[in-house]
Parts: sequence; C-alpha cells; structure tokens
Amino acid sequence: MTTDANPTPLSMRTMRCGDVRATNIGQQVVLCGWVGKRREHGEHLAFLDLRDYSGIVQCVVEGTVDVRSEYVVQIAGTVAARPEGTVNDHLLTGEVELHDCVVTVLNAAEPPPFGVDDRADVDEPARLKHRYVDLRRPRMQKNLRLRAKVNAAIRRAMDVQDFCEIETPLLWAPTPEGSREFAVPSRLHQGQFYALPQSPQLAKQLLMVGGFDRYYQIARCLRDEDLRADRQFEFTQLDLECSFATEQEIRSFVTTAVLDAAEVGTGVRPEEVATMTWADAIDLYGTDKPDLRFEMRLIDLSEVFANTEVKAFSASTVKALKVDGGATMSRSQLDNLVDRAKSLGAKGLAWFKVTATEGTLGLDSPLDRFLTSEERAGFLAATEASEGDLVVVVADEYRLTCSILGTLRVDLGGKPVSEGPYKYVWVIDFPLFDGVDNEGRPEAAHHAFTMPHPEDLDRIESDPLSVRAQSYDLVLNGWELGSGSIRIHRADIQARVFAAMGIDGEEAEARFGFLLGAFRFGAPPHGGFAFGIDRLVAIFAGENNIREVIAFPKTQSGSDLLTGAPSAIPATQMAELGIRAVPKAT
Repeated sequence: MTTDANPTPLSMRTMRCGDVRATNIGQQVVLCGWVGKRREHGEHLAFLDLRDYSGIVQCVVEGTVDVRSEYVVQIAGTVAARPEGTVNDHLLTGEVELHDCVVTVLNAAEPPPFGVDDRADVDEPARLKHRYVDLRRPRMQKNLRLRAKVNAAIRRAMDVQDFCEIETPLLWAPTPEGSREFAVPSRLHQGQFYALPQSPQLAKQLLMVGGFDRYYQIARCLRDEDLRADRQFEFTQLDLECSFATEQEIRSFVTTAVLDAAEVGTGVRPEEVATMTWADAIDLYGTDKPDLRFEMRLIDLSEVFANTEVKAFSASTVKALKVDGGATMSRSQLDNLVDRAKSLGAKGLAWFKVTATEGTLGLDSPLDRFLTSEERAGFLAATEASEGDLVVVVADEYRLTCSILGTLRVDLGGKPVSEGPYKYVWVIDFPLFDGVDNEGRPEAAHHAFTMPHPEDLDRIESDPLSVRAQSYDLVLNGWELGSGSIRIHRADIQARVFAAMGIDGEEAEARFGFLLGAFRFGAPPHGGFAFGIDRLVAIFAGENNIREVIAFPKTQSGSDLLTGAPSAIPATQMAELGIRAVPKAT
C-alpha cells in the first residue's frame, strides 16, 4: 500500500534501517529513507530496499507501489524472519525483512544522474556536479563519518591534555610571509583588503602572549596555491600552540592526538612514532618526507669513486639505489628510467645489472668496462648487491643527487599512500635557512620566527646555512601531515636572525610590527604544530586524494562544479566594494 502525505509526527521513525535485527522480529517499526532497488514479484507484490546512512533493509510491499529509485519514503511494518534460503549474509539486516508494509511517500525523485551504489564507475566531474547524490553513496558516507570520528578523537585527546579550544578570525591581516593568500575586499574601507588565513600562526602566538598557555583549534585554512592530490584551496588542520614546553613535549602532545585518531580511524593503535633528523632523511631517503614502508635506502659511493677516471662519476657526490630483483628490467624500461632521471635534473643515470659466473659476482652495464677491479669490488661491497639485482647511480651536487634518487626510490619501490602498513616518523632538526636569495642573503626555511638550535646559536652570523632550527615535521607513508617549531621569543635572537636575512629594524617593524609589539610585553617561551586532518583521514579511508574525504571539494583547476564558483559578481556589488575587473595580462 502506498500513500502520499507529508506527516509531521513527533518522531518520524522508530529506528534506523540498518539497525533492524532478528531480536526485533514481531515488532512494529517505522523506518525512513531512500528507495534503493525495487524488484517486482507479480502484479501485486514488490520488494523494496530501503536505505538510510546506517544500512539497508528489505521491505515486502503488497498491492500497488508507486515509488521509484531514490524516492524518499516512510515505511511502517512488522519485522519478520526471511524465508529459509533467502537470508543475505552480506547485510547486517540480512536475516529479517518488513511485512505488512504501509509506504508513505515523503518526496518524489527524478531518476538520479548515476547509480547510488559504489559499483557504478562514475566520472569525477559528474560526481562533483551532483555532489548531493554522490554523498549518498556508501564510499562518501563512510569517509565523512570516519572524518567526524577522527575529529572527535582529536578533540578528546587535546581536552585530556588540558588544551583550550579557541577560534581565531577568518578575516585577518595579510601575512607578509608564507603561501599566497585569498584577498577579501572591504566595503567599509574601500581600496583595502582582508586576507583569509593560510594558518592561524600569528593569532595563536598572540594567544600565548595573552597567557592561554595551551591552545588548539580544528581550524579552517585557505591558500591560493595550485591544487593536487593532497592540497585544496580550503583545508582543515589541527592547530596547536603551547607555552613553557620543550620541543619533545610538543611532539608528545601531537603524537598522542594522532595515535588516538589512528586507533579510531583504523581500529589499531600504531607503534611508537619513529624519529630521524632532517640530515639523515635526506641522506638515506633523498627527501624530508620519507616513506618508511619499504627499505631501498640511498647508498653512498663517493669514496668508491673518489679517484675514478670515469667521467660520469666525476662529481662531489655519487649515490646509488639497489633494486632487489631489478635485473629483469628490459632495455626499454631502463631507457625510460634514464629519461625520468634526466627530467628530474640529472645529467644522466648509470645502471648496473648484477650477474654471477661460477659463483663470482659481476656487472652487466655499458660502463662496466671502464671500472677498475677495485672500483667494481668496492661497488659490490657497498651496495651489498646479489645476482639478479639492479643498481642505479647518480653523480652530481649532494642535494640534487639525493633528490633525484629519492624520487626514483618512490617510483621503483613505492605504493599508494593509503596502503598499509602505516609508518609514522618525526623528522627533526631542519635547517634554519634554506639557500640564499639573489643578493646572497639567507632565506628562512620555515619562517623568520623559528628558534635556532641552541647548539648552533654562535654560527648565525659566521655560517648561517649550517644552523639547525628547532622545527619538526610529522610524516606518514611519504605524505607530510604537518609541521611545527619552537618560536623565537627573545628580542636579541630575533634581531640576529633578521640581520642574517638582511632585515633591519625599520623593515621588521613594517612587516611584523604587531607581533613584535606584542612580544615586548612579556612573551613566554612557546612553540606549536599543525597537521592536516584531510590528509590523515584520506589515508585512514584508503583514499589517495583528499577530495574523497571533503564534502564539497574543488576540482584540480579550482572550480566548484556544483555551484559554478568562481563566477563574476554583479557590477553593482563591485562598485559597492570599490573594485573593478581588469583583463588578465598576456
């Protein structure tokens, strides 16, 4: 039986679809949801799958049933056991069904643009244009509910550790350092702009001056940067700052929150998080975001070829990668590998297949005939290669060599970021400065307010590029989850760092005046951290793109296919804001 109505009782349903069980047999229940599959058995009997976010239950409806897929309905009926041989072991409700059903149509629906079950392979543009339909699919329901559980676990962890949740402004002053910001024109102050925060960095440091001691926020941040798998214009991060805490304590606070979230997100609490220095990460893995799920470390061959006459290895650094069993690669595959290395900046890539003749190891390579016996022996000893292995070698400046091999390492041995196991690592002791500008002045690797390592303070003026920072990143499966640092709170150290960067007192006041002004009124020692919740949840959900754990994401080009944003605004509104559009420069 079907009726058309719009009832407004005190309670529209007595339970959820996915909660009906054998223990409810004989009970009368009222359910609400969307019609899934509909199967006709003759003219006067139909089976409807009724779905809400909790699951699906089968309803046996007698008589005429004027409903179709995705109709929103209310069904009242009696819970009964399914007939023998019809139990569905794939459903939690598979032992039962509803009989004596009365169906009330709450809202009719046009046929959806694609199937709501996950079996349908739907193009992403269609999914994003009709996101309200896509969100009904089990994949998105699972992902967003997982995200909610992770957020709740993070909040619990921060509350237990005595952090205070404080919201910081979304309309803020432009930040002179960091990523590109979104600008918001002011109607009341024409010609002037707010900036949407790329992070609450300065606001949370002011909270430390204000005596809040331990602050946190699940913060919305915005950056006008190119989009990719792990980056959107809008993102969400756990943002925290605390006073009177060491770097180790801050990392401990973060570790607790991440492990609590992981336990909720995966059902397993990870082992203790590993720690390595930035220098070791670069030297062994070629990146400050090392994926520890597989070995394949970079091998230093600089000493082996220190006096070589092979021009390809005449460089300050010679490093290698050993690929277990890689000798089966074809010549075309090796040529592609060489091309890949060159695209990353290498002058070339040498490869060696390890062979064995009567138990003696040898090398199959175009360069083998140029090696001395000592170099060949040193090569095999350093790489610990066995018959059937492949060794690839790059020779160049240290950082470039490490970077190229670090990328090839992931190409050759890596796997999608979301695949287990989950390997967390703290990377610590980053450089305070990362290179120099066109005038030879050191540039801050993180930001100008990062505290130098106490052991390196005496080298700020004499050897600034060797100074380590009290900064730290948390990495999971090759993705940087977030970063943080101990902040400079002493005026004398801040002045030395500014001076090293070529920033005098007048420029510092112009660029950072309101923060420096606050620091003159009793700034405590403090530090903080922020990690991306989108990235963390994506990995837990088994997704390789954070769009799959965001309700309304943008496309790779930054468009919102659902709303049509970005779009032009009326000329009257632009005039009210005191702005006008100009043609893009060509």
